[in-house]
Amino acid sequence: MSSKTVSIQTLRRLPLYLHWLRSVRDALPGISATMLADALGLNDVQVRKDLGSVSGSGRPKKGYVTEELIADLEAYLGCDSHSPAVLIGAGNLGRALLSYDGFSDYGLEIVAAFDASPSVVGTTAGGKTVLPMEKLGEVCRSRSVRLGIITVPAAGAQNACDTLVEHGVTAIWNFAPTTLKVPHGVLVENENLASSLAVLSKHLIDGGA
Repeated sequence: MSSKTVSIQTLRRLPLYLHWLRSVRDALPGISATMLADALGLNDVQVRKDLGSVSGSGRPKKGYVTEELIADLEAYLGCDSHSPAVLIGAGNLGRALLSYDGFSDYGLEIVAAFDASPSVVGTTAGGKTVLPMEKLGEVCRSRSVRLGIITVPAAGAQNACDTLVEHGVTAIWNFAPTTLKVPHGVLVENENLASSLAVLSKHLIDGGA
């Protein structure tokens, strides 16, 4: 199934489906798109379309065998593959990501962390020793790294991005509150914490329970 191409919007939803299915795999041997949609508060037509784009195991009026659907989603998302990543910026957020062990469920391993500050280099975070930026190219080459994570302040994000691209990284997960400029063929996924907080704050201001 991994040869199929789906939209970015669908890709954002697939991990939600997988996470929920894993949580009910023992209780629900069978699942329908409608059940999944109800559980996640989504449109059942959209969920059915999403699942159909990555799995051919569904049956009319019977739905999916939960384990088979989990396997199809894991295969499409590359959960059984190994994607080494490097992280630039070993501050509080960077250290939190380094200590998070859930990335392995989706085939991601942060193999090394880097920082430009001499006071941070040599410290340990998530069981890894923070390395100087000068070592970035060596690690990217030796570990065939194509994914980079940026958790530096906005002022240093573009430089970090340029350095990653220079060393062969083609996918960047950006936590810095700034827009990055990248060449054709490099994908940036922005994790905008400020935007999410603004939505939550507005909800509270408007009287949300």
